[in-house]
Amino acid sequence: MSQNKLGDIMTRNIVTVSPQQTISEAAQIMSQYNIGSVPVVQNGQCVGIITDRDITLRVTAKGQDAGMTKVESVMSKNVVTGNPQMSVQEAANLMAQNQIRRLPVVDNNNQICGIVALGDLAVQNVYQDEAGEALSSISEPASPQM
Repeated sequence: MSQNKLGDIMTRNIVTVSPQQTISEAAQIMSQYNIGSVPVVQNGQCVGIITDRDITLRVTAKGQDAGMTKVESVMSKNVVTGNPQMSVQEAANLMAQNQIRRLPVVDNNNQICGIVALGDLAVQNVYQDEAGEALSSISEPASPQM
């Protein structure tokens, strides 16, 4: 059996925000699409990711104005990405190593072309073991990051 590639299972219709949009706009997008993270894209390039947790810890908890605060000031900048050619196993390992639940997928020019969530791995019966291993690694407590 040939190994499936990330490009075979990734979500291609992705919602993104720009670094200049406000946190309020990003939160509205998350609410509208019922998602917990949004890739931050500028000129088609994935320059960051913003999560509901980023908003809670870096904006709300600090009393910042979500309508004035820009996404670029609170987004995670060192984004771990995958590529459509990597195997699902490689993606699961990458997600486990970095304790992430969502992996933006970029092409050779760093242009965003999809996203894979841990749930996408779990949906594929063939990959349940990989998803389970990734989840157990991701769910281990990590030291707080400030």
